[in-house]
Amino acid sequence: MAKKKKFPYRAAVVACNGGCRAAEGENACKDGCIGCGACVEKCKYDAVFINEYGVAQVDEEKCIACGACTRVCPQKVIHIHECANYIVVKCSNRQKGQAAKKQCEVSCIGCGICEKTCTAGAVKVEDNCAVIDEKYCLSCGMCAVKCPRHVIHDLRGLLTPEK
Repeated sequence: MAKKKKFPYRAAVVACNGGCRAAEGENACKDGCIGCGACVEKCKYDAVFINEYGVAQVDEEKCIACGACTRVCPQKVIHIHECANYIVVKCSNRQKGQAAKKQCEVSCIGCGICEKTCTAGAVKVEDNCAVIDEKYCLSCGMCAVKCPRHVIHDLRGLLTPEK
């Protein structure tokens, strides 16, 4: 049973949309969730499950941010985030533009629109993928709204469709 949480609380988030599951073999994303289930097995709170896209997903209501799933993930795509910040990047692909598009239908292509849009300076493109520094993020969601590949999500589903 999960503990009652005080706001702001922390929970795990998976940095993968699952679009790379559509492509296998040479074109498959080597940076995304592989759906191995190690995180599911490790979670004592049943907060992690494999979704319809074949990738891990976290139920924030059940997650207590113990970090067990982050430690066992072979791809290192699960991290703990502050739930006061609803804006997250759901991609870990490190390939550039066209190569990223071939690997995943919803991958970050490192275009930098999110970085230019962020007035707080919280979003940076590192290794061809957007990264949000939560200590600076205002959760305004402009980066999510402007992202042409829909990689940046509002976990509440208000500014972007819930996934």
